[in-house]
Amino acid sequence: MHSQPRPPRPRYSITIADRKHGGRLRANVSIRTLLAAAGTLLALPLLVGMGLKWSARAEIAQLRSQAEVLEVENRSYRAATGALAAQIQELQSTMTDLGERAQLDAAAAKAMEKLPPHVKAQAAGGPFASTSRPLFVPSLNPPDDTFGVLRDLLHSLENRLRLVQVGVERREALAAATPTIWPAHGWLTDVFGRRADPFTGEAAFHHGLDISTGRGQPVYATAYGTVRSAGRAGAYGNMVVIDHGFGLQTRYAHLQRFSVKAEDKVERGDIIGYVGATGRATGAHVHYEIVANGRMLNPLKFLIDRARP
Repeated sequence: MHSQPRPPRPRYSITIADRKHGGRLRANVSIRTLLAAAGTLLALPLLVGMGLKWSARAEIAQLRSQAEVLEVENRSYRAATGALAAQIQELQSTMTDLGERAQLDAAAAKAMEKLPPHVKAQAAGGPFASTSRPLFVPSLNPPDDTFGVLRDLLHSLENRLRLVQVGVERREALAAATPTIWPAHGWLTDVFGRRADPFTGEAAFHHGLDISTGRGQPVYATAYGTVRSAGRAGAYGNMVVIDHGFGLQTRYAHLQRFSVKAEDKVERGDIIGYVGATGRATGAHVHYEIVANGRMLNPLKFLIDRARP
């Protein structure tokens, strides 16, 4: 069998005429070519639209990423700003508090000035007395790292304030430890210095004050401290010894009885015992001494107020 010949594919002619000059341009095209051209023309806007859409999506994704980065940075800046503001407020409060605490009572400050230099040196010792470095040394941060510079500055200020606070606290402690009140209500019958011994009549050195008053009258601690002993002490009779720190001690002798015991903490004005005539005494009185690192001091130099009524 012979196969039938395929019919020829239809072809079309496109004629372009120039009416002015009479020329003609003819082109023969197949239906497949026409369909392909038509399809291309129809698909071109779609392809362009899809390209623009993909480009817009990419730009939107990039903008979203940048927005997320900016949001993280903004949160970090807000957190840093809040922390810095809180630190600044805390520093201001601390400086105000230190300024108020640094103002000691004039009489107490005057009494402290009469302390021996080695006692005051103990209160001024430690890191506070040796801070000669500058207030702030900038770190090698980039110029635009504002928060880093501020943090370093605040950290430096905090360190200096801590040192100042230590100094203020030690000064407060020394003020509290300085004996400044009379140990009892009464009258002064003997002072610090040379005198005739009341028993032998010979010259002797009296290391404290004698304050005469009625038997059983209260005896007061003259400064903050810790009771080191409360018991019999030979010629002193019943005696209380209080350690005030900084090498300072006070002694209260010839007591009738005690109201404290060893290791008790006492405040200025607390009752520690009662006036008696125990030991080597000619009558009811309290013998009062101040000792600074083993050196006897004249208590009269420090008395600025009466004992608590």
